[in-house]
Formats: sequence, C-alpha cells, structure tokens
Amino acid sequence: MARLEDLTRGASVKGVLPDGLVTVVDVKWIGTIAIELTYKGSTGRLGNELLYRDREPTLEVVTTGRPWSFDGDGGMFRLVSEAHRIGLAYLFDPLLAVHTSLVEPLPHQITAVYQEMLPRQPLRYLLAEDPGSGKTIMTGPYLNYRPLSQEELPLLPQLPEPPWLRDEIESKVLEYAALNLVPTHLDELRRRKETLVALPKR
Repeated sequence: MARLEDLTRGASVKGVLPDGLVTVVDVKWIGTIAIELTYKGSTGRLGNELLYRDREPTLEVVTTGRPWSFDGDGGMFRLVSEAHRIGLAYLFDPLLAVHTSLVEPLPHQITAVYQEMLPRQPLRYLLAEDPGSGKTIMTGPYLNYRPLSQEELPLLPQLPEPPWLRDEIESKVLEYAALNLVPTHLDELRRRKETLVALPKR
C-alpha cells in the first residue's frame, strides 16, 4: 500500500496500470483527497489519471523518486543565489562597494565612511558630495533621532500639530539650513582646506 503523498516525480509505481509499472512524471493535487497523476508507461507513452484516496490500497511504490530535480525555475535560482552572494560579499571584501565602483576614492574618504561613519550606527549621516566629481568632501552626524517607543506611540495622536507644519514647510527648512547648517559646514570645510594647504609639500 502506498499513500498518494508517496507518488513523487521519478517514482516507479505498481497498480496504476494493470499490465506493469509506471514512472511518475508529474503530480498535481486536487485538495487533499485526490491527485492528477501524469505518468509514463513501460512503452514510454504518457498517460494521465485521476487518483483518489480509495486507490491507495492498490498502489505500491517500487522505486522512490529522487529528492531533487533539475526542473526548477533557472532564472529564479540565479536571482536568489545572486542575492545571497551579495549579502555575504562583505566576508570576502569589506570594501567591496569601493572596489567595484568606477570612482577611485581617496584614502580620507574611505576613512570617513568605513572607520568613522559606519561604526557609529544607528546615527543618521549626511554625505556631502562635490558635484560632478563623485568625491565625498564631508561627512557628519545628521538627524540623530530615535524611533518612538511603544509607550510613546499612543501619545502621538494627542499632540497638537505645530502651525509651522501646516504651510510653507519647505521654505522654512531651506531658510533654517541656510542660516544654521550651511555656515557651520563652510567653516568646517574651510578649516580642513586651510590645514591641507598649510601642510609642507613632500
């Protein structure tokens, strides 16, 4: 006796045909009580039959099917394996993003990102770029905030909406950045450049 679950691809089954064994080609379940069995007979001819649970006492699996096959979706397999490979790429090369980029980074840029910025997670950072050159010229902490805790979430609907959020929010943000953030950034950048210029030439 064999259960319908035992009829897997590649299995040799006795009892489907009266004159010998068949090899299972495909199995499609119909609910949990029946299967649509596609098989190949001893002459190599394909057949199709609907088998219900009441046929189980007459069935016998002579040779079980292989636990693996090569009939999967090749494109999906490549996608999954590539995603897994990329996820483990840091084990092979911690600076993989740098080494596979068309931009050749300067040493201080690698130091800023991989030695200063990334180890400080979960801080948020702003990377300022020199437009057109692809060179990072500044990195610093940005919006050092945390998400609301579970205890604070119920209080959120009770908070009144500040008037400054209702209109012209973008212009207010730009105004704040121009008055507070940009001067600080320029001062820091000026100090760095002056220090580099003052270094003795080798």
